[in-house]
Amino acid sequence: MEVKNLFDAAVKQEILVRINKLTPESKALWGKMNVSQMLAHVQLPISCACGTHQVKGSFILKLLGPFFKSILYNNKPYKQGLPTDKTYVISDSRNYETEKQNLLEKLDRFSAENIVLERHPVWGKFTKEQWSKATWKHLDHHLQQFGV
Repeated sequence: MEVKNLFDAAVKQEILVRINKLTPESKALWGKMNVSQMLAHVQLPISCACGTHQVKGSFILKLLGPFFKSILYNNKPYKQGLPTDKTYVISDSRNYETEKQNLLEKLDRFSAENIVLERHPVWGKFTKEQWSKATWKHLDHHLQQFGV
C-alpha cells in the first residue's frame, strides 16, 4: 500500500470522489459503525490536527505512543477491528447529509497552513506531512470499510 499525501490536490480529489460514492444505505464490510457514524468519526482526527478536537488517551498510550506513531502513516494498511480511542468513538445516531457535508468542508480546509497541533497528546511530535499522510490513511481505511 502506498500512503498518499492529502495535501496533493489530485489525492484530495480522489478521496472526495470516493466519499461522493457513498450513500445513506452504504453498508460496512466490517466494524460496528454505520456510514453516518463513520463520516462523523473520520472528521475527528482532522479536527484534532486543526486544534478543535481534544484527545486525552490513556497513560499507557501516552507513554508508548511515540514509539508506535509511524503505524499511523506508514505503508502498512490498518488491520480491521483495531481498538478506537474513546474520544473518537461515535455511537449515537447521526444525519448522513450533515456528516457528509461537514467532512467535505473539513477536507476543503485541510491544508498545511491549517494544521496547528504539532504535538499529538498521545502519539507525540507530528510533522505536517505526517498529519497529512495519517489523515489520508485513516480516510482510506474507512472508505474501504464501506466499499469505496
